[in-house]
Amino acid sequence: MEIGVYTFAELRGATTAQQRMRDLMEEVEVAEAAGLDLFGVGEHHRPDFAVSAPAVVLAAAAARTSRIRLTSAVTVLSSDEPIRVFQEFSEVDLISGGRAEIMAGRGSFIESFPLFGYDLRDYDRLFVEKLERLLAIRAGAVPGVHPRPVQEPLPVWIAVGGNPESAVRAGSLGLPMALAIIGGQPERFVPFADVHREAAEAAGHDRPALSINSHGYVGSPDEFFPAYAEMMTTIGRERGWPPMQRQDFDALRTRRGALVVGSPEEVVEKILFQHELFGHDRFLMQTSVGSLPHAQVLRSIERLGAEVAPAVRAALKH
Repeated sequence: MEIGVYTFAELRGATTAQQRMRDLMEEVEVAEAAGLDLFGVGEHHRPDFAVSAPAVVLAAAAARTSRIRLTSAVTVLSSDEPIRVFQEFSEVDLISGGRAEIMAGRGSFIESFPLFGYDLRDYDRLFVEKLERLLAIRAGAVPGVHPRPVQEPLPVWIAVGGNPESAVRAGSLGLPMALAIIGGQPERFVPFADVHREAAEAAGHDRPALSINSHGYVGSPDEFFPAYAEMMTTIGRERGWPPMQRQDFDALRTRRGALVVGSPEEVVEKILFQHELFGHDRFLMQTSVGSLPHAQVLRSIERLGAEVAPAVRAALKH
């Protein structure tokens, strides 16, 4: 199993965007040194996030690393230009020597739509059309798009939250799927993996890869809870969720909950339990949430790579 981390580069407290960028570079360097396989950066267009153009950050990360794969998490394709997305990630691929990936999705926030002049009523149509266009560009069917990447084809994953139609679409196109599980019980998401694989088989594709993406922290739950609760409560005010309470957090930490938080042994057990459910090929952890101190983020990344990943891989060899 591939194991990595991803971040939305949140800005909280007194942290400036410039400092957050420096922290991001340190996070990817630590992730590579710890032996992790992947580092992802998300796209947002809000004052509380530092990254609106993941390819720029990933290009900087590519110049500082030599092995770790680099992906968006996600690229909001619906409000972007597929030619430009392909060009940007081709350049990241060239700089990194063939380590770039695109994780394309609709995005969980919608600020980019009015920002770039799109109508939210076209939310679904835009994604379908632009994904088709991106795949045509990737296949070389659109003339004049340069440069070409090192990897042919450039990897494209589809990010899926709560829409089974997206899982079916990814499977029918033979594309790998990144399934975000940030709440509830992971068992509820097993049908997404099933329809993804069934659609791929029906369309004549090999079994596509699956990633499980979740909030997590390798360390004391008491360290992680304040920042996590602050983040979830802030987002909840916008979306009508109740404030995050400690009992909710503790329930999510149980074996059948969505949060992957605890000692290395607890995190290993949780990942392996989810592997029994999904048989997934990749696990990505979002640790840098809210106001979690940078030093704690780095320590969690180190432990994920040095202690959790080897134990998970050893267990799955048997």
